[in-house]
Amino acid sequence: MDIIKRILQKYGKDRTRLIDILKEIQAGQGIISDKAIESIAKEFKISRAEVEGVISFYHFLSDKPLGKYVVYLNNSITSEMAGREKVARALEKEAGCAFGQTSPDGLITLFETSCIGMNDQEPAAIINGVVFTCLNEEKVKKIVAWMKEGKDVQEMVEEFGDGANQHELVKAMVKNNIRKPGPVLFGDYTVGSAITKALKMSPEAIIEEVKKANLLGRGGAGFPTGLKWEFCRKEKSPEHYVICNADEGEPGTFKDRVLLTERPEMVFEGMAIAGYAVGARLGILYLRHEYSYLRNYLQHILERMRQQGFLGKNIADKSFDFDIEIKSGAGAYVCGEESALIESAEGKRGEPRDRPPFPVQKGFLNQPTTVNNVETLATATQIIIHGAGWFRSMGTPVSAGTKLLSVSGDCERPGIYEVEFGLTIKELLEMVGAKDTLAVQVGGPSGQCISESGFGRKICYSDLATGGSIIIFNRSRDLFSIVRNFLDFFIEESCGWCVPCRAGNVLLKKKFEKIASGLGTRQDLAELEAWGKIIKSMSRCGLGQTSPNPILTTLTNFRELYESRINKEADFIPEFDLTRAVAEACVLTGREFQEETEHA
Repeated sequence: MDIIKRILQKYGKDRTRLIDILKEIQAGQGIISDKAIESIAKEFKISRAEVEGVISFYHFLSDKPLGKYVVYLNNSITSEMAGREKVARALEKEAGCAFGQTSPDGLITLFETSCIGMNDQEPAAIINGVVFTCLNEEKVKKIVAWMKEGKDVQEMVEEFGDGANQHELVKAMVKNNIRKPGPVLFGDYTVGSAITKALKMSPEAIIEEVKKANLLGRGGAGFPTGLKWEFCRKEKSPEHYVICNADEGEPGTFKDRVLLTERPEMVFEGMAIAGYAVGARLGILYLRHEYSYLRNYLQHILERMRQQGFLGKNIADKSFDFDIEIKSGAGAYVCGEESALIESAEGKRGEPRDRPPFPVQKGFLNQPTTVNNVETLATATQIIIHGAGWFRSMGTPVSAGTKLLSVSGDCERPGIYEVEFGLTIKELLEMVGAKDTLAVQVGGPSGQCISESGFGRKICYSDLATGGSIIIFNRSRDLFSIVRNFLDFFIEESCGWCVPCRAGNVLLKKKFEKIASGLGTRQDLAELEAWGKIIKSMSRCGLGQTSPNPILTTLTNFRELYESRINKEADFIPEFDLTRAVAEACVLTGREFQEETEHA
């Protein structure tokens, strides 16, 4: 049977599985061919352009031929700090091609990619779906030599990480690096205890308990979880859905990866509880492509929970049916935004939707849908087991409970920390072994860059809200290089739908570079700030609304660095050097050039 037909049949000709279908075709054929595009368009009765639009939107899909081995090297700031440049040059040398190209023998293709969730073990890369961490020049030589021998990529993994990373269905070199386990996410937990208890309560009582606990969304926005479930439940509709957002693409964030590795049952049980609360029968785990190495393992956990009676039909011997399926992305940061995620889960380009209506009103397949973060759902499981009072005994009055932090950068102990809300940046720096710290990036590039004067501030929703990313920079680092990396990230990851984000961030980067190169004036500095505020206020979704933050927060907290780069005497300095341009033209044409010409 033709591989394309076989894959289409495998997914039951389900249009919402288009991304999974495209990924499997590419994995089997090394390309999404014209024939595949035509077959898919015909099967789903959609245009060829619609299929091509999906392919062009995602980093990991390609309608161009790729090598037998496809290398995606992370270009995040933590990778740069750990020596990415040397690894990149070694890859080019050993493979015999530059990034964005395939080696002359068609064996190896090299690509750059954004953060892959391995910030505590950089430089890192994904090769044919297998994660390689802590890369250096010697490791690159060995890996490329194995490629030239035709070795299977999985066999190149010589040692495995800790915990479930050693599981037969994972076999990853990835490390959990759980430095500080806390009482909620890493506390006592027995699989099935939460859903069994929940089914003895009414859906309304479940929602009320979560509201009493004051569980705020752990993805960073902090919307009250109980309120979201209540809104979803009240919508009159034949179907309701629960989606777990496991698309943590914010550079510096890797906490959900660890939860899915070590506490997947807790996450899935939280989804089932949410399903019972809102009246859903199906949950979707939207797994980012970079974590595809966990997919078979997670499917195994789901099947085991079905066998135990905690998923599927008549859960815990009650008349409640709820099951979970896994859908995966194909590389797009914007899909972390819940409406873009829903579009992607439906097999489309991950472009954010206009609001209203909100997902709780019209979400997946236009039905009421609650979208919750991995950490949020795992936390809800523990709240049902231990109660709202237990949960509120931790943290602060406004920010109850604990927060899982992903700490990376310049510190002795990067990794995962479960801390109570209210911890100060100074206390965190001492905890992780950070010294001579210049700045702390809280919440990833879309968050805030904090200077030493702000190290007394607290991690909580009323002060420094964060989805979990904490990147530390010591005084040896160039802040402008950090900002540049973040700006490049947002330019690359913009979906391109709205002008403020698509064009505004490019203009912002150019203005920033003018200042960084010493050609800026006070006027340029003022425009930099004004343009950033315009982009924030006029962009369609959260990506554009936070993309100027690397500039705006460093302008606020490190203004002296910008001031030191500008010319305080001049009102205007052109970026275009006319004298130099004319001189180059004269050399090319063989004409005599006179630098200064007197005019009568």
